[in-house]
Amino acid sequence: MPHDAHALDELRVDGAPPSDAPLNHVWNRCVGAGRANEALRADWQAHFREAVDVLGVRSVRFHGLFHDDMFVYRATYGGGFAPPEVLPQPQITFSYVDMVFDAILDAGARPFVELGFMPRELATQTETLFWWKAHCSPPTDMAEWVRLVTATVEHWVERYGRDEVRQWRFEVWNEPNLVPHFWTGTRTEYFELYEATARAITSIDPLLKVGGPATSVFVPDARYSGDTYDRTAELATAQAPDPDALDWQPVWVRELIDYCAERDLPVDFLSTHLYPTDYAADGTGGGFTAIHRHVDATEQDLRLLQELIAASPYPDAELHITEWSSSPSSRDRTHDTLFAATYITRAFLKGAALADSISYWTFTDLFEEGGAGLGPFHGGFGFVNEQGIHKPTFHAVAMLSRLGNRVVHQDEQGVITRSSEDGRVSAVFLNYPAEMGTRGVEQHDSYAAARAYREIGTARRVRHTVTGLEPGTVFGVELLDWEHGNAAEAWHRMGEPVNLTRAQTAELKAVADGLRRWTVPVAPSGVLEIDIDLPAWAVASVAPVAAPRPSSTPRP
Repeated sequence: MPHDAHALDELRVDGAPPSDAPLNHVWNRCVGAGRANEALRADWQAHFREAVDVLGVRSVRFHGLFHDDMFVYRATYGGGFAPPEVLPQPQITFSYVDMVFDAILDAGARPFVELGFMPRELATQTETLFWWKAHCSPPTDMAEWVRLVTATVEHWVERYGRDEVRQWRFEVWNEPNLVPHFWTGTRTEYFELYEATARAITSIDPLLKVGGPATSVFVPDARYSGDTYDRTAELATAQAPDPDALDWQPVWVRELIDYCAERDLPVDFLSTHLYPTDYAADGTGGGFTAIHRHVDATEQDLRLLQELIAASPYPDAELHITEWSSSPSSRDRTHDTLFAATYITRAFLKGAALADSISYWTFTDLFEEGGAGLGPFHGGFGFVNEQGIHKPTFHAVAMLSRLGNRVVHQDEQGVITRSSEDGRVSAVFLNYPAEMGTRGVEQHDSYAAARAYREIGTARRVRHTVTGLEPGTVFGVELLDWEHGNAAEAWHRMGEPVNLTRAQTAELKAVADGLRRWTVPVAPSGVLEIDIDLPAWAVASVAPVAAPRPSSTPRP
């Protein structure tokens, strides 16, 4: 294996000198999770440790840090049976938060801190969202919100050390454009919240990193252009014959930049969500049209954001996509399938040079925005289901995590990489069917509908000759396809039982991890012949057999 610049000069792919572009592992810099309280569960923490150890996950982001069930902001003593005893001044406590953050750090990762939602005692409106009744509203008292944020960040600095907390990212709120669900105020009120929060954080330490606006999706109309949400602006979008011909733009990103520049506020990073799905009001009295954008919508949106940042007063701002998936539904049965794995592999590789992180929403199906899922494969976002069964998306990200940090060769079929640390060569290939044209995978409410993609596409042969490698090195090949690693299909063949027996769970775990595997040695001449037949929708990994798993210790 090549270990230095001279060895890199000897490396060839199909007879050509290698490229040497950086490969940013955007797929595991951050992952999403439901809410802070779920992270107190032993199974959540087990799923997260596996994500860190196997997928190389570096940080995690979730809602509800200040929600009632974390008991941070306490206006009453909490006696239980007796009438609540009102405290002279609300107390701020961190016992539950400490348990969660300790678990994240002990696993070898970091929190990506989403500051929200509003404690009940500070909320102008309560119980706006989800079965757990999140309070997504402006505060009754901005000074008291600042006291809460300040006390929280100061506590983290004291508990974990200033140098550690400087590595975190502090994101102000979540999807404040989605009124009246994630925010009940105006755009101006969100910007005022951002200003107060950013000033509070940087007054503790100017090197702490803060950003936003954490808005939801791109839109091609003016629904979010004013201070309040205008649903009538969506009607033309819902009726457009070709949504991909529309001018899709980010929400509140330019406006936040302008607001902060005028007030000399920090913007260390910009964040938004790039689901390639929009729900536009159709004018039928509350109805919506689901719009599925083209397969490269994520890459297109990332390029626009990079251009916007480069031309802004904050050209060095990081770009974090703090939620992303093939759709924003936790009941989209496509999430459980091979098709989602191929789609996200392709999108991650195309977006790797265009963001600092693209946070898959979410790493586990232990996710309760709409309550627990109905059945083991209910369309949850996770890489693993509630029982910890690996979905195809888990294996896809595991394959991506084995890649090096330099691109040797890249085309529509995948990427060949090397590590700048030890010279190891590794690759990921995929077969997103040409027959899909520009279509992305769409949201489906039943497994029967989602599995229909299996009828689309033909096999593709991937062949490459890599020279300049160490003779005798053994490479392992893993193949994820319809017949290997497809647990949801095995569950379908069981009759889709809602409640699994212990034996069924064990059987599905074995199927889930039953990828096709074989080895290929490097010839005495230093040549590796890669020759893989990829069925439609397949994803394959090629990596040295002795390559270590991603360490649980490296951090962003």
